[in-house]
Amino acid sequence: MRIDDDAVIWSASEADRAGRPLLVLLHGYNSNESDLFGLAPYLPLRPAIASLRAPVRADFGYAWFPLMAAGIEESLEGADASTTAILDWLDRAAPDVPSVGLIGFSQGGAMALELVRRDADRFAFAASLAGFALPGERDGDAHLAEVRPPVFWGRGSADTVIAPDAIARTAEWLPEHSDLDRRTYEGLGHSLDERELGDLVAWLGARYTA
Repeated sequence: MRIDDDAVIWSASEADRAGRPLLVLLHGYNSNESDLFGLAPYLPLRPAIASLRAPVRADFGYAWFPLMAAGIEESLEGADASTTAILDWLDRAAPDVPSVGLIGFSQGGAMALELVRRDADRFAFAASLAGFALPGERDGDAHLAEVRPPVFWGRGSADTVIAPDAIARTAEWLPEHSDLDRRTYEGLGHSLDERELGDLVAWLGARYTA
């Protein structure tokens, strides 16, 4: 499994992103690299932004792993393979960046958490928008609980896409493994609105001025 280098959308040319931190965008299930890149004009100017295409074909777009309804083991195996693919892409495309931050939506939010679980020291922070923590333990979870990177977890109170047990699992797991900023938005479904975007931008600003 491999990230398509030619499908990555960058906010800056290779020359213009030299020496800058990197902010990686990870779209949701059945979407593509163009989706979250629409946030780029609102995000901090300091990092270079790269929006990745997930490596698995879905019905109308791409996915990071099979849906949980297809079987938990299949989902976990797919997420593990996609995690490796993203890390391999970072080694190819951005081996010397000063820091890497992550923003993921839905399934991409789950991937942002999988990445910090695999290699907590490699990532400065993760934002999981309408995302969730996948079940089970990872080899890196104990170290992650020691490092406790900043994590923004935003979700809507009316989100019926993410299963209640996944929300409950995430609500229990994240405070034990991160410096968590948790936000719930009344009436918001499985999407991102101005309230959450404003909170996310402020939270990112704090990360890049620290």
